[in-house]
Amino acid sequence: MSIIEVIDLKRDYHTDLGILKREKKTVNALNGISFSVEKGEIFGLLGPNGAGKTSTIKILTTLLAPTAGQATVLGYKCFGEEKKLRKKINFIFGGERSLYWRLSAWDNLSYFCDLYSVDEKIKKKRIEKLLELVGLSDKAHYKVETFSKGMKQRLQIARGMVNDPEVLFLDEPTIGLDPSGAKTLRDIIRLLSREGKTILLTTHYMHEADELCNRIAVIDKGRIIALDEPCKLKAFMNETTLEDAYLKMIVGE
Repeated sequence: MSIIEVIDLKRDYHTDLGILKREKKTVNALNGISFSVEKGEIFGLLGPNGAGKTSTIKILTTLLAPTAGQATVLGYKCFGEEKKLRKKINFIFGGERSLYWRLSAWDNLSYFCDLYSVDEKIKKKRIEKLLELVGLSDKAHYKVETFSKGMKQRLQIARGMVNDPEVLFLDEPTIGLDPSGAKTLRDIIRLLSREGKTILLTTHYMHEADELCNRIAVIDKGRIIALDEPCKLKAFMNETTLEDAYLKMIVGE
């Protein structure tokens, strides 16, 4: 059984065109996409802004109900079995969100452990292990507001691991990082995959997707237009880089 299974998934949004006319426009954010992700795989979801990536992730992380179709993670329905699923997954944003800057790294992780009802007997060891994983053991009791952007993003990875999730959803995790910080984060993502975590990743950095992902789905205007291993996507488009192959798919360059 696949860890993530998406079948003919659709999501529509209705927007008002004008206050007086009371007219509505329907936007088809997802137009029947289908894909699956296997255990331990790093699966990339690439596409331009507005292509449907965020809607897909929101549905898979139980934050948004689909209009039609099916979406399951670990065998649980993303809409209908949310409570069973949420404790087994986690979602990590890019940028510097989801942290409390006036708290220390340790206190941040302790707080999120409590939210997930992590047993007190294992909380301390888990926090120590996570801080070591992301290279912040020596900064455990420093306030997050003193951290660099890269340190904050590494702490976000640790935050996303407090419940020891089986599946991680990473939304542009290296956005805004310098090359060194981005490389460190990619190394952590690879390590998590080797440990058996299943990862769904969105990114606008084609070299990152090429380096990390076992398979990639390219989504445009709510439809998946390509899905395969990075090397096969490049070969199919007769290009040597994933960026050139991607541009040819999206805009025909």
